[in-house]
Amino acid sequence: MAGERRILLVGLGLIGGSLAAALRAAGHRGEILACDRDSNEICLGQRMGLIDGGSTQLAALVPGASLIVLCVPVMAMQSVMAELAPLLEDDAVITDVGSTKGAIRDAALGVFGRMPPNLVLGHPIAGSEKSGVAASNPELYRDHKVILTPEPDSDVEAVARVAAMWSVCGAQLLSMSVARHDEVLARTSHLPHLLAFSLVDSLARQDERLEIFRYAAGGFRDFTRIAGSDPVMWRDVYLANRDAVLEALDEFEAGVARVRAAVTAGDGEAMLGIFTRASHARHYFNTLLKQTSYQTMEQQNVRYRALPGGQVQGRIRVPGDKSMSHRSIMLGALATGVTEVEGFLEGEDSLATLQAFRDMGVVIEGPHQGRVTIHGVGLNGLKQPPGPLYVGNSGTAMRLFAGLLAGQAFDTELTGDASLTKRPMDRVANPLREMGAVIDTADNGRPPLRIHGGQPLKGIRYEMPMASAQVKSCLLLAGLYAEGETRAIEPAPTRDHTERMLNGFGYKVERQGAEAWLNGGGSLEACPIDVPADISSATFFLVAAAITPGSDLVLEHVGINPTRIGVINILKAMGADLSVSNEREVGGEPVADLHIRYAPLKGIDIPEDQVPLAIDEFPALFIAAANAEGMTRLRGAEELRVKESDRIQVMADGLAQIGVEHEVVADGIDIRGGAYGGGLVDSHGDHRIAMAFSVAALRAQGEILIDDCANVATSFPNFVALAAEVGMQVENLGAVAPGQEAS
Repeated sequence: MAGERRILLVGLGLIGGSLAAALRAAGHRGEILACDRDSNEICLGQRMGLIDGGSTQLAALVPGASLIVLCVPVMAMQSVMAELAPLLEDDAVITDVGSTKGAIRDAALGVFGRMPPNLVLGHPIAGSEKSGVAASNPELYRDHKVILTPEPDSDVEAVARVAAMWSVCGAQLLSMSVARHDEVLARTSHLPHLLAFSLVDSLARQDERLEIFRYAAGGFRDFTRIAGSDPVMWRDVYLANRDAVLEALDEFEAGVARVRAAVTAGDGEAMLGIFTRASHARHYFNTLLKQTSYQTMEQQNVRYRALPGGQVQGRIRVPGDKSMSHRSIMLGALATGVTEVEGFLEGEDSLATLQAFRDMGVVIEGPHQGRVTIHGVGLNGLKQPPGPLYVGNSGTAMRLFAGLLAGQAFDTELTGDASLTKRPMDRVANPLREMGAVIDTADNGRPPLRIHGGQPLKGIRYEMPMASAQVKSCLLLAGLYAEGETRAIEPAPTRDHTERMLNGFGYKVERQGAEAWLNGGGSLEACPIDVPADISSATFFLVAAAITPGSDLVLEHVGINPTRIGVINILKAMGADLSVSNEREVGGEPVADLHIRYAPLKGIDIPEDQVPLAIDEFPALFIAAANAEGMTRLRGAEELRVKESDRIQVMADGLAQIGVEHEVVADGIDIRGGAYGGGLVDSHGDHRIAMAFSVAALRAQGEILIDDCANVATSFPNFVALAAEVGMQVENLGAVAPGQEAS
C-alpha cells in the first residue's frame, strides 16, 4: 500500500467511506480522494477526516490516481467506466465493490471492448442496515471476506495491489471465477435478502399488520433485519444477477414445496429430516464464521504451547472411539429401524461422516452429549447427495465410504481436506474394481474418488498386501451389495470393529484365522450402540502418566478390543505400571478401566506382531521411548508413512528439534532415551503428532511450541481441557503465522 500515491473512491457511501476509514486507521499515508454526486457527502467525509478532498466531477480527480475503487451501484458501473476510460493513466489500477460480477464484467466489455488487465473485480462481503458516509466504520471489513475475481490475463501486479489494499483493512482474501461468484452469492446473499423483503412486504399488506408486528419476537427481527437494506441497491442487484437469482429461487420454492407436503401429510419424520439437516448445516455455517473448524476456506496455523513440569493425576474418560463412531453412523444408516448411539465422538471427522449421511437422505438426531439417533433407511435406501461428500481428515471414512458407495445406484464423489488428498486410495479402489466397481481417482491413486453407481458387484477372495482394517472393512461393506461371498485375508491381525458391529446389527460375518467373510444380499436390523472411550486418545494420557514422576491416573471405560491393545502390551513391556480392571463387555466390545502410575521405562525392541495392534498409537509411544532408558527399536511399521502424515519422518523431525537422539530406517526408527529440551515442532497437520509433543513437554527442559494443530479437533476436540484437568500445561494459542515466534 505504500506505493499507492492517490486512491480515488468513486462513490462515498457506507462502503466507500468505511474503506477510507479503514485505510486511515491502518496508517495509509497516501492521498485519498472521493467523487460523489452528492457534494454534502464529500464535505462530510472531509470533516470526518476520511478523505483529503473530492468533487462531483470525475475529470478533476482521475489524473494522478494510482488506484481507483468503484463504489457505485451495479447499474451505474457502465456509465462511470465510460466516463473514466479517456481519463485513465497507464499505471492506474481499477477495482470495484459490486455484489454481482457478471454484469460489471459485461459493462467493462461494453466500454473497453475487452477486460483491461488492470481492472480487477472484487466484492467485500460486508455491509450494514445504515447507509451514507456518516455510517462509515473502520472495522467494517475486519475479519470479513473479500472475493476477487481476476481474469486469466489480469495483470499480476494489479491483482496484488488490490489484494494489499483489502489486506491492510483486515479483510480475508478469496479468489474465484466471475460465474462461480454470482452463483454462490445468489444463494447465500441475494436470495435471503429477497425472501426478507418479500416476507415483510407480505405482512405489511395485511389489514392487521400493526398487531402482527407488535407481537413479533426476536426470530422475526433477526430474519427480517436485512429487509432494512438499501432498496435501490438491491433492485440493481436482482436486475444484474437475474438468472442466478431465479435459479436459486426455483431451488428454494422446491424446498418450500417439500416442507408444505410434509406438513400437509402430517409426515413428522420428513419434517424432522428437513429440520435436522438445516439445523446442522447452520451449525457448520457458524463454525465457518467463527473459524472454529478445519473445514474453513482459509487454512490457519493453530499453535499449541506446552510447558514442562507437573504431574498427571485423577480419573477421566476420553472421547468415544473414532473408528466405532464412524461405523455406528454407517451401519445405523443402512439398517432398518432406529439405532440409538451412546458415546459418539463429536469430533470433526465423525461429524463429517454424520453430515454425509444426512446429505444422502438419512434422518439423524443429535449429536447431543454423545447421543445420536439414526433413522435407518435400509441397505438400498440412500439417495444421491446434492454434491461431493466431504469426509474431512478421515482416511477411515473415505475408505469405508468407498466400499458402501460402490454398491449404490447413483454416482458419488468423495473429497477431504488437504491432508487427506495426499493419502493413497488405490489400496481400496483396486480390489473394488476387481468386484466390478467403476472408480476414478486423481493422480497416483489419490482423492478425490469418483464412484460410478449402478454397477453389479461380485464377491471376491482378496489377499490384502498390507495389514489394514480400513481395506478389510471397505471390502466387507462392498460385499453387502455383492453377489456371492466376499472374503478378505489379512497378513496380520487388524481391528475387527466392522465384523463385530455387523454381527451386532444381525448381519452374519464369519472369521477363521486371518480370514473374514460374508455373503451379500442380507439386511441389517437396528440395535443400540455404546461407543467405548478411544484407546488411541487414551494413549496420550497413558504415556503422560508413564513418563512423569508422581503420576497416578485412571482412564475409564476404555475399549480394549484384542485387535487394539498393542499399546498396552508395549508399555507393559517397557516397564510401565499399568493395570486393567473392571473388565466387561458393552455392545459386543470389551471395555475396562486402565490404571497407570509412574515407573521408570526401559527401551525395547518392539515385537513386530504388536505393530498392527498399535499402529495409530506410535506417535505417543515414540515419546515414551524418548523417556526410556536405552534404545527402543521399531521395525515393520511402513504403514506409518501413509497416515495423516509420514509419521515416522515427521516425528523424527520433531524429535530432532527438541534434541532426542534417533535414527530413521525405511520401516521404522531407533530412539535413544535421555534428557531433551524445548523447541518449535511442526506437526504437519497431524493431530496425533501435535498431541504427542504436547505430552513430551512434561519432561522437557523448556517449552515446546507445536504448529499446525487445528486437526486435533478431528479426533479429540477436548484434548486441551482434559490435559489441564489432569495437571498438564497445554495452551491453545490460536492462529499464528507459520514460523512466528511466540511472545
